[in-house]
Amino acid sequence: MEQGKKRYSKRTVLRLGRYMLQYKWLLAFAVVCTLGSNLFSLIGPKLTGLCIGAVEPGPGAVNFSEVFYYAAWMAGFYVASAVMSYGLQVLMLTISRKVVYRMRQDVFEKLMSLPVGYFDVHQTGDIISRISYDIDTVNASLSNDLVQLLTTIITVVGALVMMITISPKLVLVFAFTVPLSILITKYITGRTRPLFRERSAKLGEMNGFVEEMITGQKTLKAYGREEYTLRRFNGKNKEAVDAYYRAEYYGSIVGPCVNFINNLSLSLISVFGALLYLAGSMRIGDISSFVLYSRKFSGPINEAANIFSELQSALAAAERVFRLIDEAPEPADAEGAQELVEAIGDVKVEHVSFGYTPDKTIIHDLSFEAKPGKLIAIVGPTGAGKTTLINLLMRFYDPNSGRILVDEKETAYLTRKSLRKAYAMVLQDTWLFYGSIYENLAYGKEGASREEVEAAAKAARIHSFIKRLPQGYDTILTDEGTNISKGQKQLLTIARAMLLDARMLILDEATSNVDTRTERQIQKAMLKLMEGKTCFVIAHRLSTIENADLIMVVNDGEVVEQGTHKELMERQGVYRRLYNAQFE
Repeated sequence: MEQGKKRYSKRTVLRLGRYMLQYKWLLAFAVVCTLGSNLFSLIGPKLTGLCIGAVEPGPGAVNFSEVFYYAAWMAGFYVASAVMSYGLQVLMLTISRKVVYRMRQDVFEKLMSLPVGYFDVHQTGDIISRISYDIDTVNASLSNDLVQLLTTIITVVGALVMMITISPKLVLVFAFTVPLSILITKYITGRTRPLFRERSAKLGEMNGFVEEMITGQKTLKAYGREEYTLRRFNGKNKEAVDAYYRAEYYGSIVGPCVNFINNLSLSLISVFGALLYLAGSMRIGDISSFVLYSRKFSGPINEAANIFSELQSALAAAERVFRLIDEAPEPADAEGAQELVEAIGDVKVEHVSFGYTPDKTIIHDLSFEAKPGKLIAIVGPTGAGKTTLINLLMRFYDPNSGRILVDEKETAYLTRKSLRKAYAMVLQDTWLFYGSIYENLAYGKEGASREEVEAAAKAARIHSFIKRLPQGYDTILTDEGTNISKGQKQLLTIARAMLLDARMLILDEATSNVDTRTERQIQKAMLKLMEGKTCFVIAHRLSTIENADLIMVVNDGEVVEQGTHKELMERQGVYRRLYNAQFE
């Protein structure tokens, strides 16, 4: 398993590299700036040694012209190094901004292509955590840590070359300390990689829990579950903090260990350098330059070890992002799939069986026919499969067996987009976005005129309420419409559905948030506006569907009864019991 995770980490690095190579010219300039900045900086210690070499033993034995000459060159090189270092930072910030923009765009495009089933099994907070926190972590690593790594590589190689030119004998000290640093870093890395994966996962779980609890604040307070929720949050918070602590704790061990080895190498260099000086094999200026180069050699290694935990965190975050991007999208339309144009609304369900999981079938051998322009009511006890049937009609899911036809065309061979546009849908859970009332109502019909929007609002009995608002149809709805009541939100979604040119309408408990009088007015308005359209209504209040052309009673995934209200009441079966139960 660990080998697989290592391969996945390498794949993650390669994918991040491909994102960066999309901006290869900027990356090339960044590499040039890195090379220039570090090479100019590497010349400084050599010039320092030359300055020290211009000082001879004895009073006044200083060649000031030579000292000032080398000092001037040293200042010039350091200024050039600082300028190129600034340019490097600007370039890396630009590259990271572009990469993160592209990653977020890819993630959101993937979210738009995923099937409904993905969102049924993944927490919203965890998905948001991937597109915000995880990508931000990658951004911080690209803009800071990557620069540090590039600098480390160039500085270490350059310092090693300069030390070899000064004293190959002293360089042998690093033949002992460098392998030791590599072994320690590799050992700790292998232990910390899973910890950073766990940290990202636990943070995602906590964000998912927080999102759920904030969404359900009213229910939470209504049931007095504040203390219980706090205890659950404390547990989630502790798991996230403990995971964060373990990852950072073990990740931070690398820095001090490598720093100890680097200090050990410096001590060894000082001792052996002094011995070489006493033996006449080295000059004091060369020893000074070698010590400075050794700091440049070991310093970046120590800094790279210190940022290694951040790199591990970024890789773990990137893996979570790429796992989402790699999710299988909604299956493509069948080869040669047809567009559903000008649907009539003749719907047939033939021997359909379906289950969300292979081991549990919800709908068993279901068959029925909905004639064009008819009002079809679907009733039944909770869990009978009513909403599942709607998911199948809309092709949010495909049946395990059997087939569904619209206008004598099997939906499996129709494009999903054209099929779904043939339906207008109003759900019990209302969804409104931040924007004006007009924008929300016209959401499903591009280019809808103000007159069309107002006509739909009047039909839904919401026009007078909208006109009483300070800005009328230009009133901004905030935070999913929390500045209006639930009933008013429901009326807005109904008006939005009425505005569409769809030939079929699905109402899933769409009037559950309005009073009885308003509900009857909406029913009358819908019957008038839905003339010639096929309408599927899921209702628990059976008194609201008495005028339906066909009532289907679904129980345990099967249609056990169907007919008009009068016919079903006369049979004295399941429907009659359900109908009478609402008055008991």
